[in-house]
Amino acid sequence: MKAKEIMTMSPTEIEQKIIEIKQELAKERASIASGTKSENPGKIKKLRRDVARLLTIKRQKEGSESAGN
Repeated sequence: MKAKEIMTMSPTEIEQKIIEIKQELAKERASIASGTKSENPGKIKKLRRDVARLLTIKRQKEGSESAGN
């Protein structure tokens, strides 16, 4: 997920996307914990970075809104 895509999203859309990605991340971690091999070993790293990117941009938007008031 690109930062430009996230910037165009509303705060509620960002929140929904965070929840969606965290659920996917939990499924990946559970499958690894159960002993199965992951089809894409880099997927967990990508998901973690996407969550961090979403949270960062969400906080930036919240900060700019409160600074404008």
